[in-house]
Amino acid sequence: MAVPIACTRFSDNYDLKEELGKGAFSVVRRCVQKSSGLEFAAKIINTKKLSARDFQKLEREARICRKLQHANIVSNPEVLKHLVRLHDSIQEENFHYLVFDLVTGGELFEDIVAREFYSEADASHCIQQILESVNHCHQNGVVHRDLKPENLLLASKAKGAAVKLADFGLAIEVSGEQQAWFGFAGTPGYLSPEVLKKEPYGKPVDIWACGVILYILLVGYPPFWDEDQHRLYAQIKAGAYDYPSPEWDTVTPEAKNLINQMLTVNPGKRITAADALKHPWICQRERVASVVHRQETVDCLKKFNARRKLKGAILTTMLATRNFSSRSIIVKKGDGSQVKESTDSSTTLEDDDIKGPGTPPQSPRGAGPNSGSPPSSSVAVAVKGPLNLGQALLQSVQGPLSKRPRLLDAEESVILSRRQEIIKMTEQLIEAINTGDFEAYTKICDPHLTAFEPEAMGNLVEGMDFHKFYFDNVLGKNCKAVNTTILNPHVHLLGEDAACIAYVRLTQYMDKHGQAHTHQSEESRVWHKRDSKWQNVHFHRSGGNGGAAFGFSSHK
Repeated sequence: MAVPIACTRFSDNYDLKEELGKGAFSVVRRCVQKSSGLEFAAKIINTKKLSARDFQKLEREARICRKLQHANIVSNPEVLKHLVRLHDSIQEENFHYLVFDLVTGGELFEDIVAREFYSEADASHCIQQILESVNHCHQNGVVHRDLKPENLLLASKAKGAAVKLADFGLAIEVSGEQQAWFGFAGTPGYLSPEVLKKEPYGKPVDIWACGVILYILLVGYPPFWDEDQHRLYAQIKAGAYDYPSPEWDTVTPEAKNLINQMLTVNPGKRITAADALKHPWICQRERVASVVHRQETVDCLKKFNARRKLKGAILTTMLATRNFSSRSIIVKKGDGSQVKESTDSSTTLEDDDIKGPGTPPQSPRGAGPNSGSPPSSSVAVAVKGPLNLGQALLQSVQGPLSKRPRLLDAEESVILSRRQEIIKMTEQLIEAINTGDFEAYTKICDPHLTAFEPEAMGNLVEGMDFHKFYFDNVLGKNCKAVNTTILNPHVHLLGEDAACIAYVRLTQYMDKHGQAHTHQSEESRVWHKRDSKWQNVHFHRSGGNGGAAFGFSSHK
């Protein structure tokens, strides 16, 4: 259906229901069309808070969505099922309403790990649907610029539901095969070499991202990865990826050939979406693609998904404590101002675009303070200062209690029980520390536990060896009695199997000379549930005078 130019108020046509998500300038709520009873997702933007630049980007997003939808109806209605469509756009005095498909199937990558069977042929079918939507965008002069797992959704929870491409907040319009500098935009792990080199770019950037996605679909981990962003970018610019054994030994040469053509550093030689759809591994998958179940891929993809989600949780936890750096950091799920830098390969970045052809490229760190990214659920928000950012992160995950839809008593009971469970696990962990019980400590903590604490001199410590030293030589040896109190615990549930807790830890103890002491620290911990068992995977601690002044329990 073509998107009509609305001349009535939103409330005349739709009933608003519960909140689905929230950003700085917008909220997404389920809504029901009064005339048909059909359900949609309404993105409600507070235009009073938008700068002129933000408003231009909002208009751009709506214009692009209308353009793609109209073209679908005229030329290829079948492609409609692979796009999250805009159905209505209503402008009122202080709010703009964008009415989209209500997509209920969740992320494609999450669905894959829940399947009983997953093969190379299934990966071929997934990337075919993605390429069909990308090809349609390119045929109509649209470059998405933010292709990544978070924007690949399923229409419903039904088996075989269509893959939908979502979030056109960073999309731009191009003329033909135009190559120009349109600004630094995208997500680090999926950025193309030409964007990182700040060279003119166009449609090929989407194909590069498709190559990264296809690589992950086949083995469950990305072709380019490094915790250090500069090294990550160096890998991408050089096209430095490989096909390590043994996981790639069972992937057909045709699949690797398609990846190679997508991950070609020279954008002029990179395969197009139209040609990729004609590749034998796509159009002749029954004959070419393997149908053997890839359990190792599913297992790796589970870890990849968990890492994507826990990255945000760890960042939230670090920022919940007051001694974290005040450096600007960018976080997905917000709406608002310009993005500067991120070390997370799943975080969306954008500088002040759009630049026309011939405009000298600018560094992503060099855009002015008044530039803005569009108010979109995929666009990042830069917040300076640890406390403000921590609040923004926590709100993006949960939203304020007063703003969330009212839950049934049974649901509230489950949430309360889970929060109490996290507090209880934290108390057990601290008890193990106070008693110097390293065996009990290791049962509660992940073997690859990461930590920021004063004794590590500002470094991120990974593994148990650093902590074991204090269990063996300090804990429990310099005091006669210990009493620990957890004050003001705040538990944030991050899905079914992850949570973080922030609290003040007040410890009273008697030293070996019979002197009483009290010590206070601010701590936060990330918990992850594996095989029905909670494990501490990261913690951050501030406060205190270090091991010398508080040797028996200042650690952990």
